[in-house]
Amino acid sequence: MQLYALRNFFIVPLPLEGQALMPSFDITSEVDHQEIRNAVDQAMREIVNRFDFKNTNSTIELEEATITLRSASTDRLGAVRQVLEEKLVKRQVSLKAVSYEKVEEASGGTARQIVNLVAGISSDKARQLNKFIKELGIKGSQSQTQGEQIRVTAKKRDDLQGIIAACKEHDFEIPLQFGNFRD
Repeated sequence: MQLYALRNFFIVPLPLEGQALMPSFDITSEVDHQEIRNAVDQAMREIVNRFDFKNTNSTIELEEATITLRSASTDRLGAVRQVLEEKLVKRQVSLKAVSYEKVEEASGGTARQIVNLVAGISSDKARQLNKFIKELGIKGSQSQTQGEQIRVTAKKRDDLQGIIAACKEHDFEIPLQFGNFRD
């Protein structure tokens, strides 16, 4: 049962037994699939209209968690990849959210490359993030993995802001978002 208290003319819930009143936030790694779809559409439009892509059969296909790049040669495939990256950056999708597989020779002398979309924080990256936060040495700060996100708590809001700044400076090779701030 939730109890409420009147504080400064606002009704706020009292913490349940065992809950702490410490500020917290969540670290997640998500990609906006709509923005990726828009970037792929824009890249395909540019490839169709550009003169240097005429008669190269260059395509970009978006599936659920992968993007397939196809072109007549590995050089043209590199140009297709560059166009896709430009459009992703323009749509504010981090390039850390994509991982490229090896270029394959496909049938008919064409080249193909699979691009995987990286979403969620893997257990290895979560361990790395937790270790990094612990090594910061901010007194009273804790981090714990909750599925594909990490909950960080500290005694003061300033400590949380310091943790966020340190995480932004460090390269974890995945896109990080900070949200769900609570006082």
